[in-house]
Amino acid sequence: MSEKILVVAETKDGELRNVSFEAIAAARKINAGGEIVGVICAAEDANDLAQELIYYGADRVVTVQHDNLKSYTSEGFGQAILKVVDEESPDGIIMGHTSIGKDLSPKLASKLNTGLVSDAVDVELVGDQVVFTRPIYSGKAFEKKIITSGISFVTIRPNNISTLERDETRTGDVASIDVDVKDLRTVIKEVVRKTSEGVDLSEAKVVIAGGRGVKSADGFKPLYELAEVLGGAVGASRGACDADYCDYSLQIGQTGKVVTPDLYIAVGISGAIQHLAGMSNSKVIVAINKDADSNIFNVADYGIVGDLFEVIPMLIEEFKKVAVS
Repeated sequence: MSEKILVVAETKDGELRNVSFEAIAAARKINAGGEIVGVICAAEDANDLAQELIYYGADRVVTVQHDNLKSYTSEGFGQAILKVVDEESPDGIIMGHTSIGKDLSPKLASKLNTGLVSDAVDVELVGDQVVFTRPIYSGKAFEKKIITSGISFVTIRPNNISTLERDETRTGDVASIDVDVKDLRTVIKEVVRKTSEGVDLSEAKVVIAGGRGVKSADGFKPLYELAEVLGGAVGASRGACDADYCDYSLQIGQTGKVVTPDLYIAVGISGAIQHLAGMSNSKVIVAINKDADSNIFNVADYGIVGDLFEVIPMLIEEFKKVAVS
């Protein structure tokens, strides 16, 4: 069993992403009696964010502040985290399997000369061994991994490990360390966002995804309305993105985002295997398609055979009634 685990927190628009709290919960499952140390890389004071990590289960937090950490670069964040690892000498490192985590974790593992278990969806302690479960073959099967030596370096898929209960009575030390983040070959001058406002797609509990059956960019408008009513996010199939109905930032599938929401509503999506690779592990799947033979019904928990342009407005109306009551 590990004695000290670093949890590398991730922020977006100045707020902690929920996967950071899930990573703390994963660390606690592995290391019930040990120390959980949060790590935040930022360009400015991060004490409020650090306190939030403590409320969610971290014992203490280390912040690294530098102007070159204003925007993410693997070089800048890599230097900062390696400095923390050098000072803390942890037995394990956990971070989210997000776009940043997928980019940064293999580079850190290489620098640390250690292995990496990526995209874990479950963590459990079996006897004295920690067992990590991760999907393989585009989610068609799962494998269990055991780390036998070295640092336990793991990335976890968002929305699979429940967070600990937030406890505002918890206290812990917050320390800041100085790192000279330098010699960056990549400098971020400007960030242009094409993603929609609202709930982050990769962490959304409810996802409304549209396919070619939506027929146009205007056809996505009811999906956004339904997503707003349900407090969810809008996604899309590769076909819808290729047809310019929406931006590729919404793409879900083997070459897009992988999501595991509590509720996934597939609208006008045929169910190609590449799309299923990105959403088949959703907890509840609802399919809406006028073709009763569509493959999407083979993975759906509930299916509605009908015209989406008639079904979606009815769902919006009914859900609004529930919200009001």
